[in-house]
Amino acid sequence: MKAESPGVFVHPTSSVSGKAVVGAGTKIWQFCTVLGGARLGRDCLLSQNVYVEGRGVIGDRVKIKNNVSVYDCVTIEDDAFVGPSVVFTNVANPRSFVSRKEEFLPTRICRGATLGANCTIVCGVTVGEYAFVGAGAVVTRDVPAHAIVLGVPARRRGWACRCGVTLPKRARAVCPSCRAVYRVGLGACRLLSA
Repeated sequence: MKAESPGVFVHPTSSVSGKAVVGAGTKIWQFCTVLGGARLGRDCLLSQNVYVEGRGVIGDRVKIKNNVSVYDCVTIEDDAFVGPSVVFTNVANPRSFVSRKEEFLPTRICRGATLGANCTIVCGVTVGEYAFVGAGAVVTRDVPAHAIVLGVPARRRGWACRCGVTLPKRARAVCPSCRAVYRVGLGACRLLSA
């Protein structure tokens, strides 16, 4: 493992390749596997039984809870939260007897997004900044920034503030918790002032 600086913790039951890059302050708990080539940012948390393939990229301050596999071509940006047993895929039409490694589709989880427990993120989609995917949802298409999506397949049900609180249904929405102001309309939500 190539650590950027001291302060990396790897539980003795975990396996981290010497060819993986792990940022300062990152903690890797029980029964995790990080393959060579994987890149983990600073101050991340990998809970029990997290698997990261060699072309997996994880930004700074990302929390990944138990039983998650981050496959090749999955990128998780800074400050994202990945709940327990979230599922990622990287091939649209897998067959055990057909190699499709050249057909992997990139998946991007943008800054500050939250993925609820047991949701599935089908390959080739982008989950926008500060979006919130509800527990058990199946994401089959891109999710706009700040969108709250629920269900199978996932559909937008509202908008979320950067702090994670549901915004009121208004064109000019003020977060009831942190008082940030947003412009909502035409399938988009944009921060006006924090």
